[in-house]
Amino acid sequence: MPKAYVFTQHGGPETEALVERDRPRPGPGQVLVAVRAAGVNPVDWKQRTGYRRPGGPAPELPSVFGNEVSGVVEEAGADVTGFAAGDEVFGNPVAGGYAEYTLLPVTVTAHKPAELSFTDAATLPVAAATAYDGVRQLDLPSGATLLITGAGGGVGVAATQIAHSLGLRVVGVASDGKKDFVESLGAVHVPSGPDLAERVRAAAPDGVDAVFDLVGGEVLEAAATLLTDRSKLITGADRETVARLGGLPVERARTAAVLDEVARLVVDGRLRPFVTGTFPLDRAGEALREVEDGHARGKIVIEVGAGAGAAE
Repeated sequence: MPKAYVFTQHGGPETEALVERDRPRPGPGQVLVAVRAAGVNPVDWKQRTGYRRPGGPAPELPSVFGNEVSGVVEEAGADVTGFAAGDEVFGNPVAGGYAEYTLLPVTVTAHKPAELSFTDAATLPVAAATAYDGVRQLDLPSGATLLITGAGGGVGVAATQIAHSLGLRVVGVASDGKKDFVESLGAVHVPSGPDLAERVRAAAPDGVDAVFDLVGGEVLEAAATLLTDRSKLITGADRETVARLGGLPVERARTAAVLDEVARLVVDGRLRPFVTGTFPLDRAGEALREVEDGHARGKIVIEVGAGAGAAE
């Protein structure tokens, strides 16, 4: 039977297990995909602890980890057009992606360009798409200065590159250990820690025009003091705090069109996924620890099928 990596109840890593389960069957508007690769994101372990997106349903337990995958269509459900068996695709799964098979709704599924590896494609539906949505939401003119907190993580790396490609000056907040990495993306690095606002002011004496926060909490509060126009304060990490500060959450489009756009950025060389670690499915727990412990720079990917790391 096909394997999947799940959490059996809400809690810590002790709730995780590699299990066998029946192969899913696609419903209307869905495709069954043989997974080649699955991206790992902070939201994955947060969901294990009980977090769910505002308005989202409570997961059925055991629940499969993962919110972004790439793979090959095995079967299309009723009312599906534009996708057929054998198509190479990537998107957001209905219920988990750390698995040999999963279901994708065609509304958030895109065809994978031949130039894009399955591993790289699996990094795009959550991190890169969130970055794209956030930068577009801020709608800054070329030459403006954008502060990105958490610039060394998956979303931050993508947001920095997308902003840079649009002619924005990026100031990236990350740990000292990620200084060279953040600067390689074209950003001015500011180390994280106490007195953040003062260090940002020193790095950007003319001020910042917008903040794209990916950390939340005290970091978000410190960054907010740098803005007079709080409509230019957005977060992908802390809805409650940003609302109190007068800012906004990232408005996710969650469409196949956005997936097509971020894939085009990769193919055109304007966005590098920066996959810094890959793990097989039977070591999914190790992949998750890399992200949960906060040590990962760039993206961690679980490679499920053969040839995931090569463009087809």
